Amino acid sequence: MTDDIELIQREFDELLEACRKRVPSEEELDVIRQAFDLANEAHKGARRRSGEPYIIHPLAVAKIVVNEIGLGYKSVSAALLHDVVEDTDYTVTDIQRLFGDKIAELVDGLTKIEGALSGSNQAENFKRIILTLNNDIRVILIKLADRLHNMRTLDAMPENKRSKITGETMYVYVPLALRLGLYSIKTELENIWLKFSQPEDYNKIKAMLDATEASRSNYIELFTQPVKESLYRRGVSFELVSRTKSVYSIWHKMRVKNIGFDEVYDLFAIRIIFDPWPDLSELAQCYEIHSVINRIYKIIPGRTRNWVKTPKANGYEALHETFMGPQGTPVEVQIRSRRMEDIAKHGVAAHWRYKTQESQESELDKWLEQIRSVLENPNINAAEFLDQIHSDLITSDMYVFTPKGESKLMPKGATVLDFAYYIHSAIGNKAIAAKVNHELTAINHVLKSGDQVEVITAESQQPQREWLNIVTTTKAKSIITDALKAEAKNRDRDGREMIESRLQKLGIQPMSRVFNKLAKGYGVTNKEELFSKAGAGLIDLSIFEKILRTNTEKKSVSYWGLKFPLSLIGIGASGDKQKAAKKPAGVYKNQPYLLQENIADKTLSYDIAPCCKPIPGDEIIGFVDDNQHVTVHNKNCEEATRLAAQHGDRIIKAQWSKHTQQSFLSRLEIRGFDRIGILNELTNIITGRLSVNIRKLFIESHDGIFEGYIDLYVHSKSDLFVLIDEVKGIKGMESVKRAEMTN
Repeated sequence: MTDDIELIQREFDELLEACRKRVPSEEELDVIRQAFDLANEAHKGARRRSGEPYIIHPLAVAKIVVNEIGLGYKSVSAALLHDVVEDTDYTVTDIQRLFGDKIAELVDGLTKIEGALSGSNQAENFKRIILTLNNDIRVILIKLADRLHNMRTLDAMPENKRSKITGETMYVYVPLALRLGLYSIKTELENIWLKFSQPEDYNKIKAMLDATEASRSNYIELFTQPVKESLYRRGVSFELVSRTKSVYSIWHKMRVKNIGFDEVYDLFAIRIIFDPWPDLSELAQCYEIHSVINRIYKIIPGRTRNWVKTPKANGYEALHETFMGPQGTPVEVQIRSRRMEDIAKHGVAAHWRYKTQESQESELDKWLEQIRSVLENPNINAAEFLDQIHSDLITSDMYVFTPKGESKLMPKGATVLDFAYYIHSAIGNKAIAAKVNHELTAINHVLKSGDQVEVITAESQQPQREWLNIVTTTKAKSIITDALKAEAKNRDRDGREMIESRLQKLGIQPMSRVFNKLAKGYGVTNKEELFSKAGAGLIDLSIFEKILRTNTEKKSVSYWGLKFPLSLIGIGASGDKQKAAKKPAGVYKNQPYLLQENIADKTLSYDIAPCCKPIPGDEIIGFVDDNQHVTVHNKNCEEATRLAAQHGDRIIKAQWSKHTQQSFLSRLEIRGFDRIGILNELTNIITGRLSVNIRKLFIESHDGIFEGYIDLYVHSKSDLFVLIDEVKGIKGMESVKRAEMTN
């Protein structure tokens, strides 16, 4: 007990020390002390899964809020109190009475998020989370801090809970942190995800980074020494730091580009943070420092990123340039002022700190306004909304110009139609074409950064369903969907009125069996489709009466001289009794689901996900559907991450059987130097020596280099690695790697 008191006091003292750097007055510090006292008393006796006192969690979240996000005393107080209303007898009214309206509003928002996360519909839950953007973005920032601490303490969670949390984190919280400019939080969340999802890959890359740290440090010193000397002579006041690429970033690059660790050349970057001169703009001083370095090292063309002149949507500013360093190694240099560094560290919180009333509306503000406009629609489908927000969050940006030369920040991949809806919904709904750089183009034309766009409209134009495949932005999809729903509703209403009017003239009551007969006669599946097609003029109403007069085939069976329809006694047209569909055995989430197979009829008790095709030995995760059937994904599969974010309640821990006889399809990508007989040697090793069946082999050769892939059946990951080692031994074989099956 004494140890707990000392631990809590030590953590609180650290929080106060951090707050003193940002909280200007003792009066505000007193509010933080009062919030701590209340939270400490409210959570007394409660413990986390790790065994530590529960109050340690709110204290840790509060420290992240002040140190890593840079928020003030109200946010720190709300962080300390964020679980009080959810977990204790205190109410939001109590918080309001003790701490005022704003802190109570923040705590209320956090409580609603926590309540949403406890539900089963993940997509709807995240819609509620994003709804908090309508009120105060500090709620989201504090929630990000809460999620970061939960990820830091993930070891204490059961595995199925870990999968749910990591899936949510990668699908929503990581891109949200990026969009809000919280790069360090984004990076740490990604690294923790990789550590738990792919521990083997994480540990390998971390070990390789540790092993090369000394040589990397020596090279950084070699590169920066002449740069520092030149900047000192120029009279620049600066700080020079190096940044090593994160484990996740390295893993992602290796995976996407299908390269090894030794082929990742941008393992580190140099950052120069300067104190601006009063008589020179920050942009001009960035150029000045850039020119100093350029006198020492040559620029690599095409790698300049000027985020000072055109900041990113999240407020990030810096001048990035890549120079060719000693020994032929490229080095990225990032040049930024102290103000830019603060924004890069603390994201949206710092961005708004530096805003003035005269400053122009930023692209981040515009993005938030777009999200708010989408959220105003109460009927938006939650799952579609989550996917659209996820897409918006991860998309890079570009600048597109109006005919008057005004710049508009659009996501990369945006089309002319996206741009039209970005300007105004009325322009988007009436768009028929555009002039891009003064040349006539279609509305599905994909824009490039720097394009100048003039949208051409026509009053007769209406939104089309096909447009949903043209646009990429959340705003455009939402407006088109709303327009289509309104049109469909009107069409259904008109169709129903037309059908019922004709029935009334014939003296027939509008009953379900009548509508069903009409639907069958017109070849549609149900009455809703019948109304819709009638309203759209897609069915021939001249044969309406003929369809109704057609005799329906009647099938019946006699009992005691009476006839009964077969459907009433559960017998099908063939006379066989209908059998209820047999469901698989129950799945229990509190124990691992063993992936077994029936050797007799060669069936599996589960499905292998076609998107990632895991094999025994892979880290896997299971998802159970309403029929108790399990689909198995690789843990690092993007679709599994999406499912975990949307349907966390369906996650189960899956475990391969030790006695697997089944063969699983896998793919190897190969590359090497072409020579006579190499293909024959390759197939002899696979099918002859290793007795592995090949399903498909694709090879093409050009300029003495061959590349392609082999689809083959293996029993496990270890078997596949043995095969890879054998194939690597073939003379001329340069690269052999497992690959995802995309076709």
